[in-house]
Amino acid sequence: MHSDAANFQLNSHLTTLASIHKIHHTLHRLNLTEDVGQDSHPSACCSRAMPPRKKRRPSAGDDLSAKKSRQDSIFRKHETSQIREEETFSSKRCLEWFYEYAGCDDVVGPEGIEKFCEDIGVEPENVVMLVLAWKLDAQSMGYFTLQEWLRGMGSLQCDSTERLRNSLDYLRSVLNDSTSFKLIYRYAFDFAREKDQRSLDLNTAKCMLGLLLGKTWPLFPVFNQFLEQSKYKVINKDQWCNVLEFSRTINLDLSNYDEDGAWPVLLDEFVEWYKERQMS
Repeated sequence: MHSDAANFQLNSHLTTLASIHKIHHTLHRLNLTEDVGQDSHPSACCSRAMPPRKKRRPSAGDDLSAKKSRQDSIFRKHETSQIREEETFSSKRCLEWFYEYAGCDDVVGPEGIEKFCEDIGVEPENVVMLVLAWKLDAQSMGYFTLQEWLRGMGSLQCDSTERLRNSLDYLRSVLNDSTSFKLIYRYAFDFAREKDQRSLDLNTAKCMLGLLLGKTWPLFPVFNQFLEQSKYKVINKDQWCNVLEFSRTINLDLSNYDEDGAWPVLLDEFVEWYKERQMS
């Protein structure tokens, strides 16, 4: 009995020693053991540990490079800001631009319009000026008010001569759209007439018709001759609008013209005059 107890105790000690040896071996493989005999001293592994890295003090060259980088960043931001400012419409610039031609008044008059046309490189009689007036919704020929200028140039995003020059091709292209052309044609009647009159005097009407239809309606030269020899002194708005419709829908030989249609007498007389002329 005593022998069994002794054997159990011995086996227990051996098991414990085996466990301690296994743990020590594992720690040794992980370099976590301390060198026996060197109490409280770091192990060889710890003594070989890398010293803490010291922060490298920037050199003079690094300071200059960092400073240049910051300056470049500030310049790029400033340059981007300038580009955005130049691309953005400015009401202030537009106002200053207006007074270059208006002087001390709140309206650009005939003299100012003439100088304005010279600056943008367009003759006052050019059809593009009519399109511009339409865009500004100008009420009187030869005059641009401050309100018309700011509203119209704002819609075009033009606040300088250069910007308007760059928009001239766009203004000309508006005439190629049939809906816009019809609106401009109707606008031209009220724009050109004297405000105390309901009709256009014949000379003004012929000029405006030549401006709008002279290059697109082959019968315009003949129609113009008819007006010159006719009894008419003025053109009313109904006649004006029907001339455009006539130019768009009636064949050049007038073969599809309906004399019983709702055309004004002016056009009935033109067709009769033209046919007689062709027969003679």
